[in-house]
Parts: sequence; structure tokens; C-alpha cells
Amino acid sequence: MQKRVVIAGGGTGGHLYPGIALAKALMRHDMNIKVSFVGTQKGIEARVLPREGFELKTILSAGLLGKKRLSRWMSWVKLPIGTAQSMCFLINKRPDLVVGVGGYSSGPLVLSAWLLRIPILIHEQNSFPGLTNKWLAKIADKVAVSFKDSAKFFPRDKVVVTGNMIREEFCQPREEFPKDPQGLFHVLVLGGSQGAHSVNIAMVEALQSLASKRGNIHITHQTGENDFEMVRREYENSGLSYDVRPFIDDVAEQYRKASLVICRAGATTLAEVTACGKVSVLIPYPHAAHNHQEKNARVLDAANAGELVLDKELSGARIAQSILRAMEDPKRLQDMEDNSYQLGKRDATEKVREICMDLLKDANQESGQSGKTEGNYVLSCF
Repeated sequence: MQKRVVIAGGGTGGHLYPGIALAKALMRHDMNIKVSFVGTQKGIEARVLPREGFELKTILSAGLLGKKRLSRWMSWVKLPIGTAQSMCFLINKRPDLVVGVGGYSSGPLVLSAWLLRIPILIHEQNSFPGLTNKWLAKIADKVAVSFKDSAKFFPRDKVVVTGNMIREEFCQPREEFPKDPQGLFHVLVLGGSQGAHSVNIAMVEALQSLASKRGNIHITHQTGENDFEMVRREYENSGLSYDVRPFIDDVAEQYRKASLVICRAGATTLAEVTACGKVSVLIPYPHAAHNHQEKNARVLDAANAGELVLDKELSGARIAQSILRAMEDPKRLQDMEDNSYQLGKRDATEKVREICMDLLKDANQESGQSGKTEGNYVLSCF
């Protein structure tokens, strides 16, 4: 009997890739599960999912927080439309389960699932949950959380601490990570799937201070589309070894090579960094809802697994200082790597998969008792 999984969400890689990780885990363990996604046309999912071989259904949806009045009004207009589109989609798919793991489109889908009495699992990625997840937890059957500290915000009888889901390629034993044959110190700079202008500018300003390490350092930098040409020119003039790209598809491979990661502090990024046991310079996005990125970063900073640099304190000199200190104190770097690795939750995807299968089993039993002959399975990325 075929089971259908629909993952709703995306917008950014931080919301999309946990859904992909769960989708692949479900399909690996049950060949009868078919996975498709629900998202928006403007999100990263429109580019990534076709390449990954997944079907994508798009709906109208947008965030409500941190917007100007007109944009917020338009978001409210889109919400009932997206919910109606989700209702039609779920009625057509006849799902047995909806799982939410982040993204604009997942709110309408999870709400629609509740109205249609479909079992729901939601996943909270951040250490401080947003208002949407707090509200949706009231109608969900189970709530999986990445951080132990966030469990207190949800009903005790529903919450399970799992960690944040990551793709299988991030779980390779670190003993198998490649060593640079030339002994170069590898710096990986990630501004998120859409790039980060302030991180790009600070890194460009740091290049001159790193000139003394020419021949000893290699920098791989994901810029996003807008700053790509400007950043590439600056690296070209620096004389340093570099690889500058708008977007890095093989990010797991780049993590394995990295000696130091400079990045934002989204929950998925931190899950990937710690799964690989990498030391990070964390620059939280200052406009994240409820300042959740800074709260995420402080968890690693307190564990001496990463270094927190607030965006308002960011400069080329500060970034260069962090890189040079990491290069010149290998013992400190190794200790921080060990701390990071201990924080990693490499079994998180499997834990969430098991919750999904339990809910799916219960749903199938109920549908069997009611005479339903076809099982469907829906995953909402929220």
C-alpha cells in the first residue's frame, strides 16, 4: 500500500534541507512511501527540489513578522488563499499524516490538516520557538524540538527532544574527513542560502589582514547572487587561494574540509556544524524573528564550541582576528572541535522518522477500522 509524503515549507535552506533529510530517511526505510513538497514559487525550494527529484506544489504564503504595514497586509491576504489551496491539495492527496518543520507554506498546510482531522507532527528547530509553532503545537499530535531548552514552551505530553534533522552526508565519521595534502587552513564562509551582505563585506575587508598567511590558507565563500561579482573581484586581487560561489551545492563536502566555519546562526546551520564537529564564528542575523539566531549562537558560545560575533560588532578586523587566532592556536581549536562534536545530534533525523512511523501506524489502524483502503502520508516542512 503506497503512502504519500508531502513536505510543505522552505523559503530558505534552513527550513528546506531538514525536510529533504527526513524525506530521504523515510524513503530509505519504506519503499512504499512517495514524497512530494508544498512551498512557494519564490523560495529556494523551486530551484533545489527538482534537482533532488521531488515534486513541488506551490501555494501563496508569506511571513507576517518583521514587515512593513503594506507587506504585512498582503501577507494576511495570502494566508486564507494559501489555506484554501492547502485544503484542496490535502483533500486530493487524502493524507494520513502532516509533519511541520519550517517555512511560510507550512502554516496553512498544518492548519488545513487540523481542519481535515489529519494527524500532525511539528518540529521546532530553534532554541526559542516562534509564535506560529507555539500556536500550532496546540493542534499537533506530537512536537519534536532541537534544543532541550525549548521543550518547556510546549505541552509535556506532546514534546520530544530529537535535535535538528540533517542529511545523511553530514553524519560521516570525522576520522574519515579529508586532510589537505598541502596542509592549508580551510575557512568556509556561509551567509545562508541567500547570502549575507554584512558577512560578505566584513570578509572582503579582512582579506588584507590575512595577506601574511598567503600560501597557508584557502577560503571557500558562498556569497549569494547579489554580491558575487564584487566579492569575487576582491578575492582575485588579494592573491589568496579562494573558491567563491553564489551558492554551494556540495556544502557537506565543504564542511568536511573546513578548519573554521564563518556563518549565520540558523538552527540547521548549527546542526550541520556540530554534526561535523567544526569550530564556528557565529554571526546571528540581527532581524531574525524573536532574535532566535542569537539565542541559538549563545548555546555554542557557552559550550566553547563556537565564537559569537554580533552583527553590529562585525568588521574585517574582527573576522581576521578570529581566523588568525584559530590558525595560531591549534590546541584551542582542537578543544573547540571536540566540544562542537559532542553537541552534534547525528541521530536526530532517525528519531523524527520513528515518530513519523508511529503516527503513521496509528493513522493506518484508524483508517482500516473506518474502511479506508488507500493510505497517504503527508510531511509539512514548517
